[in-house]
Amino acid sequence: MRKWRRPARTVRLRFTVLYGVMFLLSGVGLLAITNLVGLGGTRVTQSAPAGTPPVGPATLAAASDRIAWLQTQLSDTHAAQSRQLLIGSAVALAVMGVVSVVLGRVITSRVLRPLRTITTATRRISADNLHERLAAQGPADEVKDLADTIDELLERLESSFAAQRRFVADASHELRTPLTTMRASLDVALAKPEPVPAQTAALADRLRTELDQVDRLLEGFLILARAQHGALSERTTLPLGRLAADALDARAADIAAKRLTVRSGFVHSPGTADAPGTADDGAWTQGNSTLLTRMIGNVVDNAIIHNREGGWIRVAATAEGTTARLVVETGGRVLDQEQVDRLAQPFQRLGADRTRSGDGSGLGLSIVAAIATAHGGALDLRARPEGGLRVAVSLPLASVPAEVPA
Repeated sequence: MRKWRRPARTVRLRFTVLYGVMFLLSGVGLLAITNLVGLGGTRVTQSAPAGTPPVGPATLAAASDRIAWLQTQLSDTHAAQSRQLLIGSAVALAVMGVVSVVLGRVITSRVLRPLRTITTATRRISADNLHERLAAQGPADEVKDLADTIDELLERLESSFAAQRRFVADASHELRTPLTTMRASLDVALAKPEPVPAQTAALADRLRTELDQVDRLLEGFLILARAQHGALSERTTLPLGRLAADALDARAADIAAKRLTVRSGFVHSPGTADAPGTADDGAWTQGNSTLLTRMIGNVVDNAIIHNREGGWIRVAATAEGTTARLVVETGGRVLDQEQVDRLAQPFQRLGADRTRSGDGSGLGLSIVAAIATAHGGALDLRARPEGGLRVAVSLPLASVPAEVPA
């Protein structure tokens, strides 16, 4: 048995109720006035004639009885007419009340249609398509003023986002030059013929490590800015499974160093992620090869770096309906979902208890989210109930090309 749910209190419902109540109140008032006027207008009064009756007592008694009978008949007729008038008016009021509610709903729908259009368009616009505008048409009324105000707000937001991303990209480019100069200076200092003190060599190695970290951070900024700009050139059709397999092979030494167990399942049918398969088993998508490779590399790096010694990694590429999905799971302690939800933001970590490593810039998953969004997909992060993290990247499914590259 379905549970009855109260309708949402929308503006349309409030307008409909308001119109209906106002009509009913006016109808009740009109009905009361009609009945009062009708009763007052049809009231019959009788007065005894003046003087001596022209007939005898017997004739006078008969006439009095006749008059009394006529008055009774007139009163009954008047009462019947009043009841009929009241019943007819009540039926008419009920019918018109229903009609008024229906008409009120239709009218409010027409009145609120531009607002619904504005609401739908505003919900569709996000940080990735701020170039879109409502461009409302119609008379210069309050609704059009609201739409124009929202368009002006979107224009200001688009300018702010573009300026921010342009600053990040420009700053990253400009900072690479002094970093290269500093690294070259260290190499020159260590390459001198005379012996270099041990402390100087250790300091140079430490500085080179920090410079490499800053260089990776700047590279992450560049990729993040490029993905957020949404300018995807050189689109090609690629298999997620093969990209994931290549990423795992490229990091085989890191996996072996942590003694991690990798379980792969590149399959086409959903629900069999642990079954063995090939890397070209249906999960194909279309996009920029460099960005997609970096995206999957970041997901695999996250699974390796933020994993415990002797842990495991499960990687699965599946094709479900119109979606190609790559899922990477790792074991570990039980995580807080609220903290996991923030991992897609830049410089967000779960803390040293999980990472146990100083590696990484905190941009890995934020870059994954930006690249997935730029390709029309999404990143989903879930804390596994039994412990660990589940990272799922969903992208639009593309058809397998006729000539599959080797």
